[in-house]
Amino acid sequence: MIRRAVTRRSGAALRAAAALLLASAAALSPAQSGNSQPVATEQLFTADQARADFRDLYAGLKEAQYDINAHVPATELDRAFAAELAALDRPMSRFELQNRFQRFVARVKIAHTRIPFPADAYDRYLQGGGTVFPLDVRIDDGRVFVIGNRSGLPDPAPGDEIIALDGRPTTTWLPRLAAQVSADTPYLAYSIVEYRLPGYLWIDHGRREKFALTVRKPDGRVRRLSVPARTAAQLAEAGKQQPPAFALDDKRTAKMLPGGIAYLRPGPFYNTDPGGNAWDNKSFVAFIDAAFQGFIAADARTLLIDLRNNPGGDSSFSDPMIAWFATRPFSFVSDFRIRVSRQTIASNRKRLDAATAAGVTDAVSPKFAALYAAAPPGGIVPYAVPAANPRAGARFTGKIYVLIDRYSYSNTVNVAAIVQDYGFGTILGEETTDLATTYGAMESFDLPRTGISVGYAKALLIRPNGSREARGVVPDIRITTPVVLKHDVVLEQALAAIRARGK
Repeated sequence: MIRRAVTRRSGAALRAAAALLLASAAALSPAQSGNSQPVATEQLFTADQARADFRDLYAGLKEAQYDINAHVPATELDRAFAAELAALDRPMSRFELQNRFQRFVARVKIAHTRIPFPADAYDRYLQGGGTVFPLDVRIDDGRVFVIGNRSGLPDPAPGDEIIALDGRPTTTWLPRLAAQVSADTPYLAYSIVEYRLPGYLWIDHGRREKFALTVRKPDGRVRRLSVPARTAAQLAEAGKQQPPAFALDDKRTAKMLPGGIAYLRPGPFYNTDPGGNAWDNKSFVAFIDAAFQGFIAADARTLLIDLRNNPGGDSSFSDPMIAWFATRPFSFVSDFRIRVSRQTIASNRKRLDAATAAGVTDAVSPKFAALYAAAPPGGIVPYAVPAANPRAGARFTGKIYVLIDRYSYSNTVNVAAIVQDYGFGTILGEETTDLATTYGAMESFDLPRTGISVGYAKALLIRPNGSREARGVVPDIRITTPVVLKHDVVLEQALAAIRARGK
């Protein structure tokens, strides 16, 4: 199966499909601030080594990326490359180069073209007692709202809007952080910033003892606050003191609701059994089969499938679910095209070798290898994705509704697109931040001097209806998620909308 990136988090902590990042040349890196990572013993690379790897990075992306200029003209990227190349004029650590290179890669504006967030360095910083921004946020149309406060102080409170940070308005500091993120759209970029805001601020600011905030209360009052930065231990302790808040979880649920509406929350589209193989779908399919058999036995005429806060997974899980109500063969793409390159061939070979060494069967990589062998480097080749069929025998024939939100990611977006594009049902909720048509099927190559890994999108995957617009799945019935949730008002509104349509 062709898996999109899976981010395994749950509940309120689920914020993005992946964590990616980069800091600007002007930003205070830990090395510059002197108060955080990297440590003094970290290897420094000469300016010549840094420039050589940066040239290899850009040349490699031009060669391997499906379309490096899909969203940004070549002249603009060339100018940015020349400016950054000239700025690589002194010895730098791998950490600093990783961040600077990512800031350039983020200019490509493709989520699957990225250098990984420096998680190891960030973890070392936290484990060493480093302090970070203690607030959780939600970003709506460029406005930043507090949804959690682990500072140990009562203010700011959930629902407050941050209108300035250290004297800089949100319109200034927020785009600065978003520029570190690889994303096709600002909506997607801000959802990623939400997830790792303390880390992005650490990269941009270095170690801090406090943050000066200007917040607007829901009643319009404006307050200026000094919020202390907190260690990981302090964040954990403050989190225990917070009052209970409503949060969705990953629990698989199938039940009948009042009024005869069937409710299915399938959970992630991968195996969540403790110690189980992530891609073994047997227990998931058994759950789905039992759920639909129960709905049919209960004479349900309407089914709501809840895909909110769902990290996604693989179609070998979601296809058997859709097959219970599909009325014709279906596929998550109308077209799947791959750019063949030396980097992609090498990355695929590495995956094949790893599978062989581990004694694991890899069903897809051999197909890719055969496809690449028959095509010249630089060529674009179609990859045939077989259609899935409606299941034989009993099927659910009632009305289908699917509830999504901005945290419906990866294969979950594919499921919503299939339901919408094939006319299998009606979509409710928020537009997804993850895209329905995407540059993906990610591969990577390593830079020879620094060892920095560069991810890129080798393929274009077009949603079932053929639209190439860089956008998520847009609901047929929009339901806005409030900034502060004390109970599941979104589900209540979804059920009200379903009942208003006569179920």
